[in-house]
Amino acid sequence: MRVCGVELKNNEAIICLLSLSDGLFDIPECRTSRFTLLDSNISQNLKDFQFSFAKLMEDYKVDKIVINQAPMKGKFAGGAIAFKMEATLQLAEELDVEIMSASEIKEVLKYNPLSIPFKETGLKPFQQVAFTTAFAYQQRGQQ
Repeated sequence: MRVCGVELKNNEAIICLLSLSDGLFDIPECRTSRFTLLDSNISQNLKDFQFSFAKLMEDYKVDKIVINQAPMKGKFAGGAIAFKMEATLQLAEELDVEIMSASEIKEVLKYNPLSIPFKETGLKPFQQVAFTTAFAYQQRGQQ
């Protein structure tokens, strides 16, 4: 199963593709690691974001999109644009989207820690949350 982990931060959707096959993980190359929404007040921009995201998922044959849920309040609360982006992805009929809370991700990782340091994945540091989200989703059934 190929999963796309997503972190919504400010006006960006940071992504990481991850597949699991026969107990082995694979991080496939991807033509982009993030999408930027320039103006969320223009509905065409949201439609373009949704279309571009869905096209990438189709091109890379992604089965599931897993979004790291932004907290509603507190120091790390998600902004309005991030919530719009989350809703835009959830409403895309061609995408299978699931939301995972930070506490659920933390719980899964407690029982299924990463077997290698993140630096050895070859991903950019800003992709760590997206990677961890995808990894936790893949490992969720292993608890």
